Amino acid sequence: MGLLQRLGESIAGYLARERPRGMYVATSNPELLKKNLKPGDVLLVEGSSRFSSAIKYITQSTWSHSAIYVGDCGLEAEGEEKAVLIEADVVEGVRAVPISQYTSFHTRICRPVGITPDELKDLIQFLIDRLGYQYDLKNIFDLARYFLHPPPIPTKWRRQLLALGSGDPTRAICSSLIAMAFQSVKYPILPERLQPCEEDDECRELYHIRHHSLFAPRDFDVSPYFEIVKPTIYQDFDPHQLLWATDEELRKMELRF
Repeated sequence: MGLLQRLGESIAGYLARERPRGMYVATSNPELLKKNLKPGDVLLVEGSSRFSSAIKYITQSTWSHSAIYVGDCGLEAEGEEKAVLIEADVVEGVRAVPISQYTSFHTRICRPVGITPDELKDLIQFLIDRLGYQYDLKNIFDLARYFLHPPPIPTKWRRQLLALGSGDPTRAICSSLIAMAFQSVKYPILPERLQPCEEDDECRELYHIRHHSLFAPRDFDVSPYFEIVKPTIYQDFDPHQLLWATDEELRKMELRF
């Protein structure tokens, strides 16, 4: 293993280490999250690592990581849980993990609308074929600089920082991996709109696919082609059934801590 490779892995391990989050309540009940996920769903995660801080700074978004739900495809995972999510991890590369990996984090489900069963099958196979690919270490070096000494870069240029990687097709970051998967079946995320108009000719709205390296986790949230799925609301949510703590109960809870 080369010196740069070892250095990159050391930096990745440091940046990926989760920091204490204090009192933290996940967005969704873990069981509801498991029940509502469907194959093809993109799961956005609000991470708390140093690496997450760099992503948040660059993208100006709370979402710092993305994984995609593929369902039970017979993928291996530690323990008895099934590996049903595929992601690009900064340390371990492209891997399959169980849902419990993120049940204690703030998350958001983004569901592609109108994707066909055949396209979904091809998309999932695209991801499975890339298991074992490594995270782009060039991006790690770049992102480490912006975590340690964030430069005063205008917001409109920050997205370009996501494209600073090596460009090696066997390496990817979390959002670019998922973007490549959707682009492989021509499913839109945030395509550029082109409207060429000529004299005496009607305008046609055309689309141009952005390069996969320019996608960030937040793009699946703001995309007009992905539905935002909130598990609690999907379960016949009734706000009148919530039990609110009394002042006395709150005082008792404060004494415990």
